[in-house]
Order: sequence, then structure tokens, then C-alpha cells
Amino acid sequence: MKSKTSFPSQEGAAPPSRCPDNSAFKQQRLPAWKPQLTIASVLSSFFLTGALCLAVGICLVLSANSVREIQIDYSDKCSDCSKLRENSSNWNKECHCSVNFTLKEDILGDVFMYYGLQNFYQNHRRYVMSRSDAQLLGRNVNIPRSYCAPFSTYRNGTPMAPCGAIANSMFNDTIDLFYNRNSSVIQVPLLKTGNSWWTDKNVKFRNPESYNLSSAFAGTARPPYWQKPVYLLDEEDERNNGYVNDDFIIWMRVSAFATFRNLYRRVRRIRHFAEGLPAGNYTFRISYNFPVTRFKGRKHVILSTVVWSGGSNPFLGIAYLVSGTAATLTGFVITGIHLKLRKKKTYFQKQ
Repeated sequence: MKSKTSFPSQEGAAPPSRCPDNSAFKQQRLPAWKPQLTIASVLSSFFLTGALCLAVGICLVLSANSVREIQIDYSDKCSDCSKLRENSSNWNKECHCSVNFTLKEDILGDVFMYYGLQNFYQNHRRYVMSRSDAQLLGRNVNIPRSYCAPFSTYRNGTPMAPCGAIANSMFNDTIDLFYNRNSSVIQVPLLKTGNSWWTDKNVKFRNPESYNLSSAFAGTARPPYWQKPVYLLDEEDERNNGYVNDDFIIWMRVSAFATFRNLYRRVRRIRHFAEGLPAGNYTFRISYNFPVTRFKGRKHVILSTVVWSGGSNPFLGIAYLVSGTAATLTGFVITGIHLKLRKKKTYFQKQ
């Protein structure tokens, strides 16, 4: 049987103290401000908050309503091209369609052209992760291991540039705008650069270093759904080619919702369009390449202006109005409760 061994404590030694130091911080003696909530301060805070939110909400809603916008759905009007694109063997066949519309009033100021997609989900986890940031920075065009699979290499081992599901599904319809003035047809000049964020264009996307882009991407192949390689996205402007192409950069910024719009072009304000888009008859000429029928999607072209608060989106203004209304109603409810309780208190004091 084992015996317990005891160790005698040292005589005169006090046990270590577990109390915190006698300082103002650890003993919670620091000066503090404790607000005294009175009925006047509470009601004033609710009413001031409500008034401020209502004022901001009204300004935002009025600003959003002042945006001039026209939206054209060309999904059904280009049905013949849509049927052609459903067969993948027709990928190299061109198909064009035209959509006519009329502007009853002038659209003054800067005019932006967007393409809109409906029922196209970009928020799937595997879709969002299917990209290689190292490749998009131009560090290495051949990424053997990444989240791009199965859109990383072909069966023969040739790497895709750019890789991933996001890049492979890039929107590739070509949209031109024409103004029908009297008996002549004038093409509206559109700007295809300067549409992406500066940080994307100069920080997040870089082309591989080489004396020309074709040699930089040597040994790679375009994604399966692309019609041309990445170094031919813009043959007219070398600064808008490869990974730094504005259309490509904007597409790679995925949307959180199934219905979204992306900036496509800006109207160049020269000659007949120095003040914006004049009223009259217009035509969209579309090179149809992006099929949407299989996932029951829709495609739109949007012409819109912008204001100090952005585009035509009243959500933020409505949110401020709802918050301001709720704060104001809460203030009135508290006022009613206070008056009722004070009346009862006065009655009992008289008794």
C-alpha cells in the first residue's frame, strides 16, 4: 500500500495573492461617463434620427428617379441566333440581329451602356473560386494546380489562359449603336476603355512580361467557349489587350445576385452626341454569341445616365425612408406611453 508523502510548507511564507494589482485600471476606478436618460433626451434622439433619415431618403429617391434609363430586352428578338448558338458545333458561325427603338426625349449628359443578364447565377461557391489570381497577375501562364479545374488544361496537357469557369463563361456579345438621322445612319461613338476600376487595371490584373503578347502566351490555348485567344481581345489597342482588357476585368468581378448588369461602353461626346443622345430612332446591331436559353435566362441592353448617388437604384433611399419612419413612429409611441403614465401618476398623487 502506497503512503502519501506530504511536504511541509516553509514557515513564515505567505501564499501568493491572486488579487489584481491595486491600480485604477484593474480596480475599475477610472473616471467614466454614464448618461442619464431622460424623456427629453430619448425623444429628441428618436425624432432627430427619424428626421435625418427621412431627409436623406427623400434626397436619394429623388436623385434615383432623375436618372434617365431605357432597357431593351433582345432575347426574343434575336431568337434565330439563339437557336443557332444552342448547337455548340456552330461556334464559328457568325450571327447578327438588329433591335430598333425610339428615344422620345433627349438623354443629356454622360450616357453609359450596360449589358444585363437575368437568371445567371455567379454566386455558386465553386464558380466564384474557379480562377487563378497568380495567373491573372501574369506570374505564370501555366498553373498546374489551382481551383480552375476542370477548366485548367486540355486533355493533351495544354494549359488554358485564362483558366477557370468565370473566364470560360465570359459575356462575348458585340453591341453597336446606330442613330437614324433623317435618311442617314450614324454610328454612335463608344468608348471601350476606362470602364474598369483603377485598382483592377493596375494592381489585380497584369500581363506576362514579354516583347509581345503572342509570345507571352505561347504554349497556351483559349478557354473552350472563347472564339479567340486572350491576346486578341482588342487588336486595336495594346493597352486594352490580354488580362488587362476592360471587358474581361469587369466580367471577372462576379455578381452576388442572379440578375445583374455590367458596364459595357460609354458614349463618346463628340459631334452629334456632344450633349448626349438626341431624341430619335436608334438601332442596336448585335453580334450574338452568348446563349442563354438553356438556363432560361434573358439578355438586356441598358442605356442610362448617372447622378451623384449613382445609377437608377432606389433601394438605399427606400431603406433610409423606412428607417426614418420607424424611428419617428417609435418616438410617438414613447411619447404616448409617457403621457399616459404621467397622467396616472398625477391622479394617484392627488388621491
